[in-house]
Amino acid sequence: MKKYFITGISTEVGKTVASAIITEALEADYWKPVQSGDLEYSDTHKVQNLISNATSVFHKNSYALNTPMSPHASAEIDGITIDINEIKEPSTQNNLVIEGAGGLLVPLNNESTILDLIQPDYKVIVVSRHYLGSINHTLLTLNLLKEKGFDISLVFSGNEHKTTEEIIRKMSGVPVIGRIEEEPYFDQNVIKEYADKFRDKL
Repeated sequence: MKKYFITGISTEVGKTVASAIITEALEADYWKPVQSGDLEYSDTHKVQNLISNATSVFHKNSYALNTPMSPHASAEIDGITIDINEIKEPSTQNNLVIEGAGGLLVPLNNESTILDLIQPDYKVIVVSRHYLGSINHTLLTLNLLKEKGFDISLVFSGNEHKTTEEIIRKMSGVPVIGRIEEEPYFDQNVIKEYADKFRDKL
């Protein structure tokens, strides 16, 4: 049984699509510990709609917050404080894909960040997407995970940008699972195609 934690170098870089692909590839369970905003069509709903296997189980968020902001701020608006001890990994005998929120140092409260949710036995997959500043954000993310001793790999998201990706590969030495192209749309068939490509590298 493997556990994968999907994080990104920033928000809106493709974590949810990557999570769907890896969930489908492994017929894994899926869990998003903290959801901020869009509770009617949350990331859990999105992944559920994108996978086609009948094995995956979708576990309830530990915290479902109403405002699309950093979890610490969204929780404050909801009149609560996130207690990291209340974020408990669901019990399953299946592989598990865990999707973070934003990047590693997104605050959950005044002391804890998303990084504190990553357990030593998790494999961490970092989703990197090219934009001005993304090299710095990617290398900072990878270096912090290396310092903590995690098993890390990369997924590139969006159109290929050779100079960005080559320097990230050279300077980090982190293995790359593959690329999620800038597709016109993502549906179950597209996700399944990527799942078939990525499976052997997971």
